Amino acid sequence: MNKNSSYVIPLALILSARASDEVIVDMKWVNKERYQQDLAECEVYSQQVNTGKTIAKRGTSGAVIGGAIGAIVGDSRSAAKGAGVGAVAGSARGNREAADRKTQVIQNCLRGRGYKALG
Repeated sequence: MNKNSSYVIPLALILSARASDEVIVDMKWVNKERYQQDLAECEVYSQQVNTGKTIAKRGTSGAVIGGAIGAIVGDSRSAAKGAGVGAVAGSARGNREAADRKTQVIQNCLRGRGYKALG
């Protein structure tokens, strides 16, 4: 990987949206204060999703694949560029996967507490 790839994971973490922003709940007949408390507790559970590990794993896989493709089509310079591009693409994919997993944890938690999570 190139020297800039060390910035990919922190940047991806900074740019990731809160998973609860993607959860839609039918609020008809819902006590909004109780819902906010339950949502906050479910968000705590979602923090157990290992975001950094997922991003790093996908970034590393992307770097390996990108480097291999770069080496096949060019020289060592192409391999390095391919690894860098692969790391960024893989990290972005890992970030999305982790965010989706967090959203799923929140939805499941809210459903378990009796809310109608729509998506």
